[in-house]
Amino acid sequence: MLLSLVLHTYSMRYVLPAAVMMGTAPTYVLAWGAWRLLSAVLPARFYREVDDRLYTIYQSMVLFFFENYTGVEVIIYGDLPKNKENVVYLSNHQCTVDWIIADMLAIRQNALGHVRYVLKDGLKWLPLYGWYFSQHGGVYVKRSAKFNEKEMREKLRTQVKAETPMYLVIFPEGTRYNPEIPKVIADSQSFAEKEGLAVLKHVLTPRVKATHVAIDTMKDYLDAVYDVTVAYEGTVDHKGQRKLAPSMTEFLCKECPRVHIFIDRIELKDIPEEQIYMRRWLHERFEIKDKLLIEFYDAKDSKRRNKFPGKSVHSKLSLKKTLPSLLFLGGLTASMLLTESGRKLYVKTWIYGTLIGCLWVSIKP
Repeated sequence: MLLSLVLHTYSMRYVLPAAVMMGTAPTYVLAWGAWRLLSAVLPARFYREVDDRLYTIYQSMVLFFFENYTGVEVIIYGDLPKNKENVVYLSNHQCTVDWIIADMLAIRQNALGHVRYVLKDGLKWLPLYGWYFSQHGGVYVKRSAKFNEKEMREKLRTQVKAETPMYLVIFPEGTRYNPEIPKVIADSQSFAEKEGLAVLKHVLTPRVKATHVAIDTMKDYLDAVYDVTVAYEGTVDHKGQRKLAPSMTEFLCKECPRVHIFIDRIELKDIPEEQIYMRRWLHERFEIKDKLLIEFYDAKDSKRRNKFPGKSVHSKLSLKKTLPSLLFLGGLTASMLLTESGRKLYVKTWIYGTLIGCLWVSIKP
């Protein structure tokens, strides 16, 4: 009985973070909506600047839980610049925490508010979040033949014309690498072999369309491309076989002791412009990722496992960057819920905000 209680309590460690992150969403959307209406008569740059600051507040609160609360050790390799830049961020994809890794790097460059995502189309139906991500500059895309290049180009051109700071996150694999779904991995490897490309072990064969559109559309606006490789320590079983990377819930339950992040900053001049050549270039970048991950997971010398080659920095995020946001949003939400009128507004925001958001994204990308 006591053991069951202990195990249950341990597994519930994600409840508080999840409740706060989800619970403050209506408060955040109300604040953003109020600013959206007020800024309608102001130059667009004023709306964007405050929107980025609001986004920084919310995502800083998220990082309080994913870094300070979990106590995860973030180990950074490679050349992450200290200053913010306009970039396309390319990463391997294995779990939902990968989205948070981009935030972890961006906050260390004071660029958290500039993070925008290329997301799979189905995520636009998320309550409140789906609509807001689109408003913040996110781009929803469909896979394969349904990919709408014109739509993506138009949205990115609008962002460039408005001089929107850009930290555009793309996962070129298109879906997660999941060792528990071997068919997806086998199909990816079979496709690479058929196309005369190197067969990859720890990543999937990347798709080039979204990457090409992003870089080609913004090539005169971008400072660089960040090629990011992520490995979660503890994702190998006792037989040395790779396990599923941690979900957000598992991560918040402190089941990942360390995250290893390798960054390679690439100049635009070193990237081919034509899609056919960029496809080869992107696959070569994923070959490099695969070699890094083979070293991380499979190195014969046990001392070389669970680390990437080269110098590393153990980067700890200060509470000063996250706790004020938690207290601010948490305090606003608590104040709203203390009154009957506030509670009604809170519930209506969830309901009507979700309905309006779904209607909006179904009409406008």
